[in-house]
Amino acid sequence: MTHPFSLSGSTALVTGSASGLGFEIAAALAQAGAHVLVNGRDAARLAAAVTAIIRRGGHAEPLLLDVCDAAAVTRTVAGLGPVHILVNNAGARDRRGFLDMAQDDFRRLVEVDLMAPAHLTRELARGMVARGSGRIINIASIAGPLARAGDAAYTTAKGGLVALTRALAADLGPHGITVNAIAPGYFLTEPNAEFVRDQAVGEWLSRRTALGRWGRPEEIAGAAVFLASPAASYVTGHVLAVDGGYLAHF
Repeated sequence: MTHPFSLSGSTALVTGSASGLGFEIAAALAQAGAHVLVNGRDAARLAAAVTAIIRRGGHAEPLLLDVCDAAAVTRTVAGLGPVHILVNNAGARDRRGFLDMAQDDFRRLVEVDLMAPAHLTRELARGMVARGSGRIINIASIAGPLARAGDAAYTTAKGGLVALTRALAADLGPHGITVNAIAPGYFLTEPNAEFVRDQAVGEWLSRRTALGRWGRPEEIAGAAVFLASPAASYVTGHVLAVDGGYLAHF
């Protein structure tokens, strides 16, 4: 294996990749040699993300698509060429307690964080099965194995995504497709801005994680490149925590 982390010749689709962790994953896959489809719902943000990746020396193009629109996903996939790597990163969060959420709100979050990745994976996996190879990476969360008050819907959805990862690893493995997940911990991203500004949260995190700090968005990238690459050809059904030691530390 001369270049175990090279993604040259492959096409990768990263959902929700116009900013945050998704952008860093897309940029890293592009730098490793993949042609990346940068996905989102805002054309201007997509254009800026693609330009940034190209300036870094990668190859990318925008894919304007709401991954929660099942009919649009089916139509779009039918018009795409081969996609060798799928990263299900797009998601949503609603930090309300279980009793404070209406059933429709709970259902909507599960649709975004679990059902949408399942549908997109099903559509793209058909081509992977035909080619006898593929890489699927689900962006889960440390909220999959752990729970906290005020996060019931998100924890439910991410726990389901972890279970889906295992199930698809079993279903698709005989076709040469690996299915893994990454479980991020606490990262310096836009959705966490409120907590980043809270000194008490920062002090708690410094005690709670083995590395004693927030993760930087670019620190998610190496895990994604590894799982997408030939170096991980015998890794499937695995959840790789990128959490500064949060799950290992108490």
